[in-house]
Amino acid sequence: MTKFGSHVSLHMALVLACLAVSTDSFGQDTLDSPLPLDPLVKAGTLSNGLRYFIRENAEPAARLEMRLAVNAGSVLEDDDQRGLAHFVEHMLFNGTRRFPRQTLVEFFENIGMRFGPDVNAYTSFDETVYMIQVPTGSLPAVRRAFEVIQDWAMHATMDHEEIELERGVLVEEWRRGRGAAGRTRDQILPLLLHGSRYADRLPIGDTLTLRRSPYAAIQRFYDTWYRPDLMAVVLVGDLPAAHLEQLVVEHFGGFKAPPDLRPRLQHTLAPNTKTQYQVIRDHETTVTNFTVYYRQQSNRTVTGEDYRNQLLGQLATGMLNRRLAAIARDGTHSPFLWARLTRSSLVRHHSAFALAGQVHEDSLHVGLESALRELARATRHGFTTEELTRQKRVILRGRERAYTERHHTPSAALARQLVHHFLTGTAAPGIDYEHELVQTLLPSITAREVDAFLRNALDRDDQVYVVTMPDKPGLAPVTAHELKVAAARTQVETLAPYQDHVVEGPLMATIPAPVSEVHIQEEPELGITEVTMGNGVRVLMKPTDFKADEVLFTAYSNGGTSLYRDEDYFDATFADLIVQRSGVGDFDQNTLRQKLAGKFVSVNSYVTELTEGFSGRASRVDLETLFQLVHLYATRPRIDEAALRSFQNHQRAQLTNRQANPASAFSDSLFVAFYGSHSRRRLLKVSDIDSLSAEKSLAFFRERFGDFGDFTFIFVGNFQVDQLVALARTYLGTLPSQGRQESWRDVEPELPEGVVTKVAYKGQEPQSRIGIVFHGPFAYSRVRDHRLQSLQMVLNMRIREELREARGAIYSASVQAGAVRLPRPQYTLSIYFGCAPERVDELTRAVFDEIEKIKGDAPLADYVARVKEQQRQAHRIRLETNSYWLAALQQAYRHNESLLPV
Repeated sequence: MTKFGSHVSLHMALVLACLAVSTDSFGQDTLDSPLPLDPLVKAGTLSNGLRYFIRENAEPAARLEMRLAVNAGSVLEDDDQRGLAHFVEHMLFNGTRRFPRQTLVEFFENIGMRFGPDVNAYTSFDETVYMIQVPTGSLPAVRRAFEVIQDWAMHATMDHEEIELERGVLVEEWRRGRGAAGRTRDQILPLLLHGSRYADRLPIGDTLTLRRSPYAAIQRFYDTWYRPDLMAVVLVGDLPAAHLEQLVVEHFGGFKAPPDLRPRLQHTLAPNTKTQYQVIRDHETTVTNFTVYYRQQSNRTVTGEDYRNQLLGQLATGMLNRRLAAIARDGTHSPFLWARLTRSSLVRHHSAFALAGQVHEDSLHVGLESALRELARATRHGFTTEELTRQKRVILRGRERAYTERHHTPSAALARQLVHHFLTGTAAPGIDYEHELVQTLLPSITAREVDAFLRNALDRDDQVYVVTMPDKPGLAPVTAHELKVAAARTQVETLAPYQDHVVEGPLMATIPAPVSEVHIQEEPELGITEVTMGNGVRVLMKPTDFKADEVLFTAYSNGGTSLYRDEDYFDATFADLIVQRSGVGDFDQNTLRQKLAGKFVSVNSYVTELTEGFSGRASRVDLETLFQLVHLYATRPRIDEAALRSFQNHQRAQLTNRQANPASAFSDSLFVAFYGSHSRRRLLKVSDIDSLSAEKSLAFFRERFGDFGDFTFIFVGNFQVDQLVALARTYLGTLPSQGRQESWRDVEPELPEGVVTKVAYKGQEPQSRIGIVFHGPFAYSRVRDHRLQSLQMVLNMRIREELREARGAIYSASVQAGAVRLPRPQYTLSIYFGCAPERVDELTRAVFDEIEKIKGDAPLADYVARVKEQQRQAHRIRLETNSYWLAALQQAYRHNESLLPV
């Protein structure tokens, strides 16, 4: 074993030693007591009842995450206010005392923040949360941001004209959630929320109230529930906590609560007295799914004992899901395409375990019974010691990485945790405390305890069975009685205990002897080391300290599927995906996952039209495993028939009823308008999937990865260059090289000229989707590409202002622009939005009017200034991410460009 391999073994020995920590430091008193708040958090309560939570954090640098959490949501609405909690949220972006109309969004865009990613909000049943990020380089901007959240809390204007415009926006948000998904949701939620106020208070509301609600009803919700005793200000970022606390007191200390406070009632769900069954058929549903809900009381974590129960749940679901995934990967015999058990929140005081899966549409009973059978096997016979050991290793490794990266935790994640703490009372003890807690509690957990936890969680009458399936000729409907019979059958079956197949032996039985012929060249200005192996492999390395335990890599070579005949296109295109499903070397996918349990490593192969290569990531201690996986995929790939069948089953399920979905009909129509019936750009058919050959796909894969003489590997992250060079000499320098001289072929079809109009009619509800696409040749340069991206941002702002803010006609629009250099330079600029059918022509003309204004003499200086500042702020953050440098290095070296500014 290499020296680095010894380091890995030593690390795992230390990890296992950590598992042996005595439980003395966390005795029964600790388990029974509430967990402490993270000592790095400065928390307090103003005299008016408003709470605040402040934490200094420098990831990302020079940024402050600000949250205004309001403990009031749609469940508190009166009968004439259904949907108005959400309406109020919208209105706070449309005018406050110091930020009339749209000046609030303009303020954030002027300081480099984007509406959506950096400035946003959400409304749920129980709360409304406002989220903003601001740069801390300008203290006046920070103070101005405090004025924003102060105005949100205290000084909304509720301008009548803005309310009228916003009605249309809210209706469009409702409209975009319709279709089969919306109709299905309408039937599922009453089952899960029955007998409660929640069932009649969906956050999106109803269109009648949204269109006609009187101004007084909107104002009444704000006046009643936006008050200091129901609010918290959460601040996490790169400013001193004492300074932030002073700003909280300054801006919120004078916030007066209204007289005669209305009680904030806590609502709950009524328990089911019997199991419920529901089959939902819809003409636009394309696949057949099942979900079994096991409703619970809230899984709020307050004490050490709660935390221990949380670990029990993670262990149980993790082990069961590994079993279900192993069954699903057997495409020859699997009765379901996928299945998994998850736990999530329903409403504040209630959660649910959900056993969900997708089945072949004509074999629902078999798939459902199979998933229930595995659940019954687990609850009846429990889990094996080997399974528990592996899953503990997975959890421990995840916690170890979180602890290692504790100084690189994003402020947004910390803010989200503190908001959750305020709203639900869930503990937020901090990463250091949780790290010690997990190391102490995890070793003491036994398989018997996990088995009992799963039985207790799922052995209850409060169950809801839901099946969603296509409504089409030839597909026999399923009845609720049939579901009941299928569920009952698995409870009386005789089931054998689970047989765990323990994997023995190393990932690679023989480690190649490292090559000695290498050429090393330093580029100190950019911190890059370039190593060229004797076999022609080039390795670029850029060590960083952006993350403590992250290494990213990519590898590429010219060629791809362009080198193959049109009739072989699909076999070549899907070769890498089927290989990935098949495992590698001596390990099929199931045994490979078992072997890699507890490691943080992933390697993916890819074959595009012009290139082939790898991508992936690993922690520092798992780097040798990453290199071994690359070497095995290159030298010992495999395609199992079961993996091919699994891939085909998944693809068939997605394709069979695809055209029943209006969104798919829209995108497919657009695709056909672009490419017609070109052999490499036609719509995929089930027959294409059925004709795939394991033998041909494996041959294509081996050929694409049979010569590494022209491959470039790029590594970015926290590593030692000498360590990486040693691994590259062993695992990359020994890869096969045949001296081939090849590149890609230009097989890109010519795009249509002139104006092409395509109209597709599909769907049961009145909603339209519009796509406008421009394309053409492009004289590529980095400057011109940057201008194209800037145009996209300006156009996005203009369309948002005109179609949403001025006309109230859309919820959002998406403007996308991009340029490619290969196989020939060309650009596309696309605009997508949804609206009411009767407004399609009006809004389409409005978009083209905005384009003409930009082409003409529209005053754009303000928009350009906003775009520049957004780009500057975003670039500052990107410069300190490994992903940015990985992409920049690949682009520069592939196209022989300088990384230095142009």
